[in-house]
This record gives sequence, C-alpha cells and structure tokens, in this order.
Amino acid sequence: KKFDYSRAGNPTRENFEVALAALEGGTKAFAFSSGCAATTTILSQFQAGDHILAGDDLYGGSRRLMSQVFAHLGLQFDFVDTRDLSKVESAIKSNTKLIWVETPTNPTMKLTDLEGLAKLAKAKNILTAVDNTFMSPYFQRPLTLGIDIVMHSATKYLGGHSDLIAGAVVTNRDDVAEKIGFLSLSMGAIASPWDCHLLSRSLKTLAVRMDRHQENALKVANYLESHSKVEKVAYPGLESFPQFELAKKQMSGFGGMLSFYLKGG
Repeated sequence: KKFDYSRAGNPTRENFEVALAALEGGTKAFAFSSGCAATTTILSQFQAGDHILAGDDLYGGSRRLMSQVFAHLGLQFDFVDTRDLSKVESAIKSNTKLIWVETPTNPTMKLTDLEGLAKLAKAKNILTAVDNTFMSPYFQRPLTLGIDIVMHSATKYLGGHSDLIAGAVVTNRDDVAEKIGFLSLSMGAIASPWDCHLLSRSLKTLAVRMDRHQENALKVANYLESHSKVEKVAYPGLESFPQFELAKKQMSGFGGMLSFYLKGG
C-alpha cells in the first residue's frame, strides 16, 4: 500500500517545499532540520548489505555519517574520484544501490559530469544523489541533467542569513518521493514551520545573493591566482581551472566558494 505522505503536512513547510521543488525542476521537496538530517533520511532508504558509491572528496559530516554510522548498520561504502566516470563504473558492484556525489566538492572543487553519471547509473538501475549545497538551484539543477535526488544543507546559501539550520531533499521520482516522505514523517527530523518561513523569505533573495557571491569570488580568485605565494586556485570560474569547460556546460554560474594552495605548503 502506498503511503500518503501529504496527509500530515504543515502549510508553512509545504509552501517552502513547493517553491524549492520548482526551483530545482523537481516534483517533490522535503524540508529537514539540518543537512545531515536530510542525508540520514536518504541513506535510510537502503538495507544492510546494500553498497553505496560516494565521491572521495566529501563534506566531512557526510563522510563521517557514512563511514562511522551507516557502515556500522550494515551499509557498504566505497569512495572514488567521481571526476573519472571510468573509475565510478569500475567500482560498481552487483549490490550497488546509490551513487552519491558533491559537485563542486568541499573543499577542492572537483566536478562530476552529472549528465554522464546519470546515464551510467540509469543503465545499471542505480539511484543517483547530488549534494547541491555549493551551487544552489540558481547555478545548477542536477535533476534536469538526469540525477534522481538533490540534497541541500539549507543552512548555507538557501538560508543565507545565518539565522537557521535546515536541510532539504528534492526529487522528480514518485517512488523516491514516497520513500522519503514516509521516512521523514516516521523519523521526525523535519524542519520546523518557523525555519521553513525563514527559508521561504530567503528564496526571494537567492538570485541577488548568488550573483554577488559569484562576483566577489571571481575577484578573490583572480587576485589569488596572481599572488606570488599562491601555487594554484581551485575555482570553477577561472579559465585555468582543469574542468572549466564542464563547469560552463552544466552550471549557469560558478558560485561563491573557492580554495587555494600555497607554494611550499
């Protein structure tokens, strides 16, 4: 019997969820109490013995959750460089159920070819999930490239004002939405109505904020690239960035995050 996850909703939360789903090009969104709560709910779809592939350069909280919490519950994890889809394909096992990536990654800004990843995974009936925190739906919409699930730490760009902690999951698959809806209500790690009100407020200025973040980041990146003590700068908006062409292809902007390497560091 299908679970009717719409019955127990809250109008304030649902207003934010509907807006975010529209921005991401999805059919259903879910608001959570944190990004880790959102990730926990996604991973809770799977059973002991299932295998999950993830990028080798993840937000520390995501890797800790996978390797020190869910691994103890019987899920199997491997971490690979998802810039190279041949490495991803080689790491797939008969029990692989999910491929989880960040793009750009935190903190070295590695990119994954999302369209290529989606085609590879769909051919093998494997779900794909993308942590889209760094780009927001303003600069990147993974669902439109074939990805199944998008996750956000809404504490960051979606919130934008340092006055809330929240997470979000968006999908355009009915089967995934049913599972996430059931788990969100059963596990209870959902966002409060007040935080959803603040998130709805923040979405109204997302475009303005992301444009300014990008403008500032590019100025900082150019300055650092010309600095005598800097070896290299990792920012997708620089022509010197190794995956600059991929960034232009799958992103409509380059975001506000960057990292750099000091000479002799």
